[in-house]
Amino acid sequence: MIGPARMTLRSLIALSILLAACGEDSLDDATAAEDGIPGKHIAFVSNRDGDDEIHVMDEDGGNVRQLTNHPEPDRQPAWSPDGSSIAFTSWRGGNVEVYTMDTDGGNQSNLTNDPAWDSQPAWSPDGSRIAFVSWRDGNGEVYVMDADGTNQRNLTNHPESDSMPTWAPDGRRIAFTTRRDRKAEVYVMDADGGKQLNLTNHLDDDYSPAWSPTGDHIAFRTDRDGNKEIYVMDADGGSPRNLTRHPESDTMPSWSPDGARVAFTSRRGGDAGIYVTDISGTVVTKLTDHPASDSHPTWSP
Repeated sequence: MIGPARMTLRSLIALSILLAACGEDSLDDATAAEDGIPGKHIAFVSNRDGDDEIHVMDEDGGNVRQLTNHPEPDRQPAWSPDGSSIAFTSWRGGNVEVYTMDTDGGNQSNLTNDPAWDSQPAWSPDGSRIAFVSWRDGNGEVYVMDADGTNQRNLTNHPESDSMPTWAPDGRRIAFTTRRDRKAEVYVMDADGGKQLNLTNHLDDDYSPAWSPTGDHIAFRTDRDGNKEIYVMDADGGSPRNLTRHPESDTMPSWSPDGARVAFTSRRGGDAGIYVTDISGTVVTKLTDHPASDSHPTWSP
């Protein structure tokens, strides 16, 4: 295994870039399943208590409550498909690892347990597996493991850094960010790591893919307009369009379960806050209004 101490300078620089891109705006009890109402909650990261912690709120921004309470940062929440668990990344214990917890913050458990950095969890649609990013090979790679942390294996196997996995709703493909073309691009591969293809193929950086619940669109963050915007493209990379169209930074898209809205992080109010837009980009609502930084929204199923 290769831990952070044995990484090359090039790898450390790449890691810094990817972690910044993934967590840039985090400076980067009842669940929906319990009452049958899809998308009732949004988990997010906030430093309103002094350090980055996982919080959850109702989808209208109300009823904010803190789930984690640890002196080290907790980031990158990801709901399980049945709404019973949240995976997240934690810096606790002196290392970056993937954890899971109940949706009330209880039963927090380390899944990855590796001396290298592991982060950015993403559940498979059937809840049986979790994709994540690991630096145990000296660079960022997309790995997958069973939901209990066993059977960890490398999917991307490339010397350049790969990160930010997101599953297609049918579980057959995974989109991810890679720097293998000397800039960030959104790629897609089969769920076993095969058939890795470039979807964005643009001169500017494209990051943070998020697959729509219907499977026919992918939202992503791009720098192609001179600032950070949320775009939506067809699942084959066609017909990209600017969703947010704002001069301030918009990042970290997350679809509502019905595919009608996209939550995202924006700096249009000064500090990072969480907003939601309809898929036309015309109706935008600010969900959090706190002097602290709120980021990385993820909708409950």
